[in-house]
Amino acid sequence: MTVVSPDPWPRWLGLAGLLPFVASLAAAWWGPPPWQGVAIHAFLGYAAVILSFLGGVHWGLALGTLAPGSVAFRRRLGMAVLPSLVAWSALLLEPLPGTWLLVAGFVLLRAFEVGTTGLPAWYRRLRSALTLGVVACHLLLILGVLLLA
Repeated sequence: MTVVSPDPWPRWLGLAGLLPFVASLAAAWWGPPPWQGVAIHAFLGYAAVILSFLGGVHWGLALGTLAPGSVAFRRRLGMAVLPSLVAWSALLLEPLPGTWLLVAGFVLLRAFEVGTTGLPAWYRRLRSALTLGVVACHLLLILGVLLLA
């Protein structure tokens, strides 16, 4: 059982994927007032894209590893689509409830992954660390939105 990816590329790409969260969060907190709203929307848009992308991982796993028509196949496909629906719905809301909905989406998807098979140990560990970073950024954005209101 490999705990660290045999290739460092996934870790570097995952960490690089946190940069737009951090950059838009910083702009939302410390940018000029006209930019703060843009930064918040940029943050939420990027979060929606990433949550949708993570759902796509499960679509690929279902197609590549599970028997079509099986309960596991349907469950994995359902979980593959749900993050995109949650992400899209979050974009239709005001920033504060939208951000909370995205937090719930990231946490629930990670909880689903913990309870399923088919993911390498190194991926699970990476996803846990990245989810922690993403959720922390969301909570800081929520704090900032509350302070800016």
